Parts: sequence; structure tokens; C-alpha cells
Amino acid sequence: MKAKREVKRMCVGCGEMFDKRSLIRVVKSPEGEISIDLTGKKNGRGAYICNSTECLKKAKKRKSIERAFSMKIDDSVYDEMEEEILNGKE
Repeated sequence: MKAKREVKRMCVGCGEMFDKRSLIRVVKSPEGEISIDLTGKKNGRGAYICNSTECLKKAKKRKSIERAFSMKIDDSVYDEMEEEILNGKE
């Protein structure tokens, strides 16, 4: 029996590669809505970010999530993502 391969994804904040399960997936749905996908199974284009507010701030400053989805992202979406990261750490 083969061992499962570790799936790596790059954080859009810091640019480092991590195991997919340790990152938070941000999804752009087919309707164009941006949301956090904690299950990793939502339909749509995904981008991954570390579970840290520092990486989220870097990604916002560099507009790397906006580039990944080719669209402008409202500040309220970033605030929601930051809240989700902080809630996950409690």
C-alpha cells in the first residue's frame, strides 16, 4: 500500500509552502463571492493563507488575494477573515 503524498500549497501572504491542511482556504465562488472555506470542499477557485493575522495583513498589503482571484476585494471581507483566524485560535 502506498503512503499518501503530502499535498503542499503556497501561502499568498508569506509565500512559503505548507501542508494543505494547515492552511486556511479562501474561495471565490462561481457567483463571485469571497468566503473562507474551513472544510476545503467548497466549489470555486481557492487561495491559501497561513493561520496568522500577520500573513493576512501581508496578503492585503500586497493585494495577493485580489490577484489570485482577479478582482477587487472589499475591506469587510478582510475583516471577516481576520475575525475567523482569531476565533480559530481560541
